[in-house]
Amino acid sequence: MTTEATLPPSTSASPTARQLWTRARGVVLALVLLLAAAVAIASVRSTSQHGMLDPRSADPYGSRAVAELLADRGVSTRVVTTLDEARAAAGPDTTLLVAVPDLLTDGQQKRLRATTETSGGRTVLLAPDTPSVGTLAPGVRADPAPSFDSTLSPGCDLPTARRAGTAETGGVRYHATAPDADACYLSDGLPSLVRLPASGGGDTIVLGAADILFNDRLDEHGNASLALQLLGSRPHLVWYLPSLSDEALTDTGERSFLDLLPSGWLWGTLQLFVAAALAALWRARRLGPLVPERLPVAIRASETVEGRARLYRKAGARDRAAAALRSTTLTRLAPLVGVPLAQAHTPEALLPALSAHLRRHGDGQVLHTLLFGPPPGDDAALIALADQLDALESEVRRP
Repeated sequence: MTTEATLPPSTSASPTARQLWTRARGVVLALVLLLAAAVAIASVRSTSQHGMLDPRSADPYGSRAVAELLADRGVSTRVVTTLDEARAAAGPDTTLLVAVPDLLTDGQQKRLRATTETSGGRTVLLAPDTPSVGTLAPGVRADPAPSFDSTLSPGCDLPTARRAGTAETGGVRYHATAPDADACYLSDGLPSLVRLPASGGGDTIVLGAADILFNDRLDEHGNASLALQLLGSRPHLVWYLPSLSDEALTDTGERSFLDLLPSGWLWGTLQLFVAAALAALWRARRLGPLVPERLPVAIRASETVEGRARLYRKAGARDRAAAALRSTTLTRLAPLVGVPLAQAHTPEALLPALSAHLRRHGDGQVLHTLLFGPPPGDDAALIALADQLDALESEVRRP
């Protein structure tokens, strides 16, 4: 009987470097593509959106061109980033441009509206949406559906719009309920530019899109004319770029997560849940009882053994592998020594018959350790156990 085994240099449970690369190359390729896409997106966003709506930026989405044209006409441009600076600069000889009104909190919007309502100057709001437009421009309500036409005609009697003509104002559309409001640049009957007169000779302009102020769009259609007329009616232009670091945020309370979500997010989330439920029902459908089917090809027993061995090794299940080897050996040995299969896994019935068959009555403890002993502690011991079981079965079958 074999009591020792030598660990072979390679086994079916030891994958080679080529096999490891074959298994992992798909994951590696996916990670490389994902990393490349992330770098490309980050580079595009960092270059194209830098200095957006900043009158000091010469990038395509900056607004330096309109600021220089205003300077040629004697209009000074000053950039502010806090609410206190914007409120202090408001006056009858000043145009206050709010670049991103939706970044302002409710408290900031109310304080800004209280200042601009009686300042006597002009306030220009760029693409305000719900709910900021209702606070900064009472009597105007944003429509949830945007305009699908970027270039629109004036369609009103406002002299500024008629002189500018066609311009790229398509974006957010509004419902103007104020009786004295001027509604221009209509898309499906709704304006994208609304002018609201205010006390003291001032007014508020609500513009649905900021395209007319971009450097790369200023020379299109009547964009330049409309931008210069809206921003050049007073000798001073205050360009307010709201900042998240504004100390006024702590005075009025920061906006909650729900306030930062765009309008319509609730319906969008509900639609996603419905789509997920329908997909689950589709994937869980049953077309009838399960039907067994023969494999279309014959699989060699050696391939099955190697596959199971790889699974055992990957899971580190030496105990289960040893139990499977011993169980199969006991099942084959029992009929050879005259023991019923029902008692093949009982040491009291199998070991005496096995010792008598081999005429080795003094090796009962060795046979017990081999067939019913503890699981091996490492892969080398597992391979040795397999060799010893194979040698024992060969010895029993020998005439």
